[in-house]
Amino acid sequence: MNTAQTILRLLLVVACSVSGYLLASHLPITHTLGIWIKWVGALAGFIFALLALSIEKIIKKAPLKVIFGGTFGLFLGLVIAQLLGYAFSGLQNSTIRISISVILSCVFGYMGLVLGGKKVEEFKWPGWGFFAKGSQKKDGGKILDTSVIIDGRVADICETDFLEGPLVIPQFILQELQHIADSADSLKRARGRRGLDILNRMQKGDTVEVKVVDDDYPDIKEVDAKLIALAREMNAKIVTNDFNLNKVAQLQGVPVLNINQLANALKPMVLPGEVLHLQIMREGKEQGQGVAYLDDGTMVVVENASRHLGEEVEASVTSILQTTAGRMIFTTLKEEQRQRRH
Repeated sequence: MNTAQTILRLLLVVACSVSGYLLASHLPITHTLGIWIKWVGALAGFIFALLALSIEKIIKKAPLKVIFGGTFGLFLGLVIAQLLGYAFSGLQNSTIRISISVILSCVFGYMGLVLGGKKVEEFKWPGWGFFAKGSQKKDGGKILDTSVIIDGRVADICETDFLEGPLVIPQFILQELQHIADSADSLKRARGRRGLDILNRMQKGDTVEVKVVDDDYPDIKEVDAKLIALAREMNAKIVTNDFNLNKVAQLQGVPVLNINQLANALKPMVLPGEVLHLQIMREGKEQGQGVAYLDDGTMVVVENASRHLGEEVEASVTSILQTTAGRMIFTTLKEEQRQRRH
């Protein structure tokens, strides 16, 4: 919520409270009940303002044609209630007559509001496309979390024009980065400063729009939960490389762009039987295994290669294992395959 919206809402609350106070002060029963009835009026005005703000939040999320259909249905329901109320206009008891009128208005008004909002989808009126366009939610952009900012690869992706903006940086993410940059731990401090440098680089670039928003959720303590709440409110996607945030956001219906998944998708494809030229970097977990890495960082496990530690070998791909953490390639030494053939 920005400052202008906050000021407008405060003005609405003050105006309704003052109006309730002034209205109650002019009631005939004010002289009988005393001054406290004026404060009851002010409280009623305050509650009315809160109710209006709550309705605003609901309406803001509803599609335009649903609002139109609900309004038309409410109007039609109240008209029907008024027509039915004429049947009871001859009643002498005014209390019963008014009660019946209120009940009919509530019942038919509610039915018209609900049915109008739901059944409006069935209408195919000429020019209805205007309302359909208005009912589509706009793309709220992409919200960056702390991990993906510190990672830094998102800046490189933006510079290649593969990621469109706007990129949204919540104020609470900036505060978390600043807190990390001020940490007593030298490693955390370096990571936090790197994240701030990455943001500065992205803002100075002209390939994508980067904007900072002040929206916050004081009732929510966890940063990940705040990110999900903001993404749902803005109809935005979350850009991250945090596996847990990825899963939680997807469970709540929030789209996620995972940088690690993108990196895995862009790794060169290798097929069983393909020969790789590798340098054995270290021993593997199993006895006799050697471990090598491709240029993109993919781990390659080479059977019976521990004796070639530090040497370059030729290995043939036997299988590929895709995990949530990345891809692993299993190979055997080509010289062993030759020996088996002979």
